[in-house]
Amino acid sequence: MGKKIGNGCCILLGILLSIPVLGQKINEDYKLHIKRASSPVIIDGIVDEQAWKDAEVARDFYMILPMDTSFSQVETEVMMTFDEERLYLLVINHHAVPGPYYVESLRRDFSFGKNDNFLLFMDTFDDQTNGFSFGANAAGAQWDGIMYEGGRVDLSWDNKWVSKVKNYEDKWVFEAAIPFKSIRYKKGIREWGINFSRLDLKTTEKSSWAPVPRQFPSASLAYTGVLVWEEAPPEPGMNVSVIPYVMGGRVKDHEGGLPTDYQNRVGVDAKIAVSSSLNLDLTVNPDFSQVEVDRQITNLDRFELFFPERRQFFLENGDLFANFGYETIRPFFSRRIGLNAPIQFGARLSGKINRDWRIGAMNMQTGQVEETLTPAQNFTVMSAQRRVGQRSNIAAIFVNKTSMGELPGNNGVDAATNGAYNRNLGLEYNLASSNNLWTGKALFLKSFSPNQSGESMVHAANLKYASGNLTWEWKHEYVSPQYTAEVGYVPRNGYYRVNPNAAYLFFPKSKKILNHGPTVNTSLFYNTGWEQTDNITELGYTMRFRSQSTLTARYTYNRILLQQAFDPTNFSGDTLAAFTDHTWNSVGVQYVSKPQSLFTYSISSQYGGYFAQGERFNLTGEIGYRFQPYVGLSLTGNYNQLDLPEPWGDTRFWLVGPRVDVTFTNTLFFTAFAQYNEQIDNINLNTRFQWRFKPASDLYLVFTDNYLPAPFYVKNRTLALKFTYWWTW
Repeated sequence: MGKKIGNGCCILLGILLSIPVLGQKINEDYKLHIKRASSPVIIDGIVDEQAWKDAEVARDFYMILPMDTSFSQVETEVMMTFDEERLYLLVINHHAVPGPYYVESLRRDFSFGKNDNFLLFMDTFDDQTNGFSFGANAAGAQWDGIMYEGGRVDLSWDNKWVSKVKNYEDKWVFEAAIPFKSIRYKKGIREWGINFSRLDLKTTEKSSWAPVPRQFPSASLAYTGVLVWEEAPPEPGMNVSVIPYVMGGRVKDHEGGLPTDYQNRVGVDAKIAVSSSLNLDLTVNPDFSQVEVDRQITNLDRFELFFPERRQFFLENGDLFANFGYETIRPFFSRRIGLNAPIQFGARLSGKINRDWRIGAMNMQTGQVEETLTPAQNFTVMSAQRRVGQRSNIAAIFVNKTSMGELPGNNGVDAATNGAYNRNLGLEYNLASSNNLWTGKALFLKSFSPNQSGESMVHAANLKYASGNLTWEWKHEYVSPQYTAEVGYVPRNGYYRVNPNAAYLFFPKSKKILNHGPTVNTSLFYNTGWEQTDNITELGYTMRFRSQSTLTARYTYNRILLQQAFDPTNFSGDTLAAFTDHTWNSVGVQYVSKPQSLFTYSISSQYGGYFAQGERFNLTGEIGYRFQPYVGLSLTGNYNQLDLPEPWGDTRFWLVGPRVDVTFTNTLFFTAFAQYNEQIDNINLNTRFQWRFKPASDLYLVFTDNYLPAPFYVKNRTLALKFTYWWTW
């Protein structure tokens, strides 16, 4: 039976390869010429330099939303220039209608859809796949991210640059200087892909300089215009950044009755430009105490939950490693490194060799942990990506985890000779047609471990088509029972999966409704004997209003044949027996309010059956109020009511999370949030003060508490003060 999926994968791979991937760049007629600055540029938001008077202007933006068939009604003007060290950007964002701007706060890397903003997208290799994004909201909060997969932006990436926003009665002006040393680009190249995006919430209009169809994000690199350089961008020369840190703190474990642990740590990161497009990152004794704690969720799932990476070291060019595979088939997941053991040192080489090749190589060493009997471990990941056609690529990956030294508490037994290793080899083809209508992937993985028996492989593929109205996708997966990715995220083994889905949008001539339409998504799982174990089919209907609020209704059919014992509350310890069959239906509705209001809210509810012929009611909501642009208040809540037969009975779970964000300026921030999770009987309090005293240089004060709700007993408490400084040569 496994041959069926294998044959299907081969057929789908053939279809992927047969789809045209070559073609003329769609918006190559949209050109902005950039020349050397004719005068010094001061970043103050005032248009008074001769350099701006001499610069070419990009104007006449095209509307993306609500419709993509006309010019924008909101006027935007963009100018760019450069000198030996920096790329300069000036944007005049004219108001179309009177009234105040809309922003959440001065918080860096703001939510795109909730702020009046301007964004720059740069394809510095002109490969329509990778690049950089910079921007600001109307209050001056910065946005920066690294771009991958032709239009996705990772906002966790952070670098050195300066900007200023100045507001006038009829416009707001954004001016920025981006050091050439802060970005990567191909040496000698004189044409970059480039586009500009503007969101104006007063008119609910999104627009771009080079036109982008409304079904795609304005970040889509397939639709960039061309930035034509008067002369090749200057070589950044020696480009070495050293980022040392000093951290002091204390940890007190009240629950374990341990004495206070005073922590004083010193470490350093370094970034060395091997070339203008290839970077070497080094770290010694890194510390990530300033990284915000994970948002908790009520866990009623049968499998391990996924939490994204937040640590800066793993982020630049992280797609070379982390994006291999699918959401639930990841051969490499960087959070496996260093969360339960200290990282001693690490190195990563990543970036472009030329227009067609990208490479990545990473090695990390962790120390042993006596308390958990964890030996020292070494992690190696190597990846290579070769462009095929205009926007597609073939990629390969190798992942290795090896235990080293003696096993703690094991009488001197050597971990390496004891056979403690896990390795993965993978190959995938990523399709992206020149117009982005067709995308897809075909994937093969193989794992190797000591004493491994049986088949240990993965093959999967998908093909997606997205036009203005119709979107459909076919996806299938096979994960063998013995496949193991200890440094990856593969929560489920031993299954076949077939997952078709489709959606259709109607665009009525209405002053109230932007679009509406149905969706259908079916996920069918089978065990290795081709017996169906899961059928999750969802029918939905979504209505999006011109105000940007949305309303969605859905119906879901669930049929689950448990493959192992499972506690449906993930709390009681009582389990349903393996191989019991459970079927139920549920209905749900969700509404998200318009982002322009100072008071915003969202609410969703689900009601229906559950395991063991029980019932489940879920209510989730979030309310927020902002004192624009300095203070944002929010409260999230999640309530689950499970009505089950004995021995579970009726179970109630609350998860509540109030949050306060104070942005005194765009360099001084304070955040405090609490999480009360009734399922794990814990209250978590996290507060963080951040002062960005120079670009990419920070002072953090972080305080974290965990409490037992009753009688409000402190479990553990952490206080950390961290200072980082970014030197560049």
